[in-house]
Amino acid sequence: MTTQWRVEGTYFEACTCKGACPCLFGGDPTEGTCDALVAWHIDRGNMDTLSLDGLNLAMALHTPGNMTAGDWQVAVYIDARASQQQHDALVAIFGGSAGGHPATLAGFVGDIRGVESVPMRYDIDGRHHRLEVGDKASASLTAIAGQNGEEVTLHGHPVAVAPGNPGTVAQSEHVSHRGYGLDWSFSGRTAFYSPFQYQAA
Repeated sequence: MTTQWRVEGTYFEACTCKGACPCLFGGDPTEGTCDALVAWHIDRGNMDTLSLDGLNLAMALHTPGNMTAGDWQVAVYIDARASQQQHDALVAIFGGSAGGHPATLAGFVGDIRGVESVPMRYDIDGRHHRLEVGDKASASLTAIAGQNGEEVTLHGHPVAVAPGNPGTVAQSEHVSHRGYGLDWSFSGRTAFYSPFQYQAA
């Protein structure tokens, strides 16, 4: 019997690119390589009858060049509030073995440095988003103001973690990660957030 699953919520990304991130359009990172902290906050989700509501998953990643060339190095963090069943479900979904769009993303990963359960917190206050990943990582970002103070959004960008959804362009206040050989701290760089929906193919 095929496993049925679906997750939806908010996707968060903050990286070292400057200005409008060329990675979203298939271009090379502005710094030659790219370091990023990304996360998914699940508002509603399930694997068969197992609820995944309210859980988080984050990744610290390094790409040695163009993101579409793959060979990403990643450290994966699972919300410590997850039961063992929920932990295994999140690993299956976001690790790609359960299929769907995450399987496409997983195909770009060349080296998984580690998978760890840590306390996680994801807060949204209007256009300000903040992520805490235990003592490993933290980030905060705020959407930039566009025309008439409205959000600036990207639609239809070809390299999309959350296809079919507009991404709100933001700027990071701070981003840091320590561990698994992926050590960095930066601010004032590219960031964005968007809704996401993934499901079994």
